[in-house]
Amino acid sequence: QVQLVESGGGLVQAGGSLRLSCAASGRTFSSYAMGWFRQAPGKEREFVAAITWSGGSTDYADSVKGRFTISRDNAKNTMYLQMNSLKPEDTAVYYCAADVAWRTLVTMTPQYWGQGTQVTVSS
Repeated sequence: QVQLVESGGGLVQAGGSLRLSCAASGRTFSSYAMGWFRQAPGKEREFVAAITWSGGSTDYADSVKGRFTISRDNAKNTMYLQMNSLKPEDTAVYYCAADVAWRTLVTMTPQYWGQGTQVTVSS
């Protein structure tokens, strides 16, 4: 069982930066691949980024490549999403997720989800 809690969301102007954190409970955090997803008002949830259990491999949605960086610290049971050059279209609720199987993050079917944190980017 894994419990996930996101933090770090807020209101920022276009061009600004935010860093999201996802704190995980459980002693097997390092066994899980992790990912970030987002859902904007009136839109379906979409994939943002994912990272393997070791942090050795990452994947990003085309819309955030070069602007967002996913990372993790297994010693702290925490995953991060550094978001730079934010745009109004990045406004959404951001969710972290975890699963032992990497492919579930790419297919948006991970087993564990956090409750989300709101990110609002003003123009």
